[in-house]
Amino acid sequence: MLILDVEASGTEYYKHSIVSIGAVDVLNPENRFYGECKIWDGAHIMDGALEVNGFTEEEITDETKLTEGELVQQFLEWAEPIEDRTLTGQNVSFDRDFVKAACERAGIAYNLAYRTLDTHTMCWMHMVKRGMDVPIDAEHHRSKLNLDAVLNYCGIPEEPEPHNALTGALCHAEVTARLLDDKKLLPEFEQYDMPWLKNST
Repeated sequence: MLILDVEASGTEYYKHSIVSIGAVDVLNPENRFYGECKIWDGAHIMDGALEVNGFTEEEITDETKLTEGELVQQFLEWAEPIEDRTLTGQNVSFDRDFVKAACERAGIAYNLAYRTLDTHTMCWMHMVKRGMDVPIDAEHHRSKLNLDAVLNYCGIPEEPEPHNALTGALCHAEVTARLLDDKKLLPEFEQYDMPWLKNST
């Protein structure tokens, strides 16, 4: 599995831009990717987006940085040798669509699969199989299992703020291993035990 996390200047791939990409190869978790870029000319900046990812407007318009297309090309070249490039992460269709749109803008062939694995769904199923109630947002009538909730369920503290694409990818990789295989994956999270294993002893 190829863990992917994108930080962007907003939430809409057709009018916002990638500002950073983080990725991890689950079968070889020491194989990691991180890169930053400037936004494409004409890209919008959504109110509040930079508060989430910690970039300043000056940083994402820095002419010395890679273009969005150059960053995506580097990412695809890094990912090319990975045996299983099934994209995985929390709501990873968001990240996939940003990479795909960036490829289209830059005239780069997009060669990753459309099908994805979502850690939100993994966590939902894990909870149901344990006979637990999935938390529902009463106001919006939808799941409350955002990444922080999934991390907490897996015994891990919330993702540090501001969000960083590589940190996010590491979080996605760790919860994937725990939810699918009941095993720890990364040294960064070794100190945190899985609550369902601790409670079963």
